[in-house]
Amino acid sequence: MGARSLAAMAVTMLACVALAACSGEEHHDLKQFVKDSDKLPHGNIPPLPEVKPYEPYTYNAFDLIDPFKPRKIEPPKGSGSGALAPDLNRRREPLEGYPLENLRMVGTLEQNKQMFALVRAPDNTLFRVKSGNYLGQNFGRIVAISESSVKLKEIVQDSGGNWEEKEQVLLLTEEQEARK
Repeated sequence: MGARSLAAMAVTMLACVALAACSGEEHHDLKQFVKDSDKLPHGNIPPLPEVKPYEPYTYNAFDLIDPFKPRKIEPPKGSGSGALAPDLNRRREPLEGYPLENLRMVGTLEQNKQMFALVRAPDNTLFRVKSGNYLGQNFGRIVAISESSVKLKEIVQDSGGNWEEKEQVLLLTEEQEARK
């Protein structure tokens, strides 16, 4: 054997000895940490909260008035001939489809000793009305017509659900004012 092979063999033997010395125990520090952590004080886990039994709730407000829905107009219960209430069964007239503040009196006519008022709707349709006709959305009935105004009585519902009568006047407007 030559010097070279002897040197190579010596290096190989030295590497084996070094490796054997290092490989005594693998991950010795990690195993020691795990052993030491078992000796540490353990935390307390709080007990689970007590579960209360489910108590069903009965909703009893079905009969109450819903404040978010518009009220229906109904005649009062036990309404006799003397009770004030609109006639909900009568046929509605065309001018009852408009709010009173949107209607304009633009003139009058007299035929056979009967006074008529000319009322203009918001869509510029002209209507001829007389006493007894209805105007506006509050059951307003015409009670008198003069050359400068139309007087009517409306039947409106107060906050308590009772009907009350309210007088309104539709004044004559000039054509120039009506077009503004």
